[in-house]
Amino acid sequence: MKIEIFGTGCRKCKKLERNVETAVKELDLKVNIEKVRDINEIASRGVMMTPAIAVDGEVKASGKLLRPEDIKKLLK
Repeated sequence: MKIEIFGTGCRKCKKLERNVETAVKELDLKVNIEKVRDINEIASRGVMMTPAIAVDGEVKASGKLLRPEDIKKLLK
């Protein structure tokens, strides 16, 4: 499984990164987490608002900070 976190490094983007790491640890998953910070790459993927998260190439949420509980629901 591959999780991508889209964001330029703002406070909410960094918090989403921590929340993803928490959710993955709590579910005991082996995943590849990639941080996409380049604004052109973010836009080319169709993400217009950050922070955003994609699972296996599919954008699951954008423009909001998901809690670890919300992220776990996306990963199950």
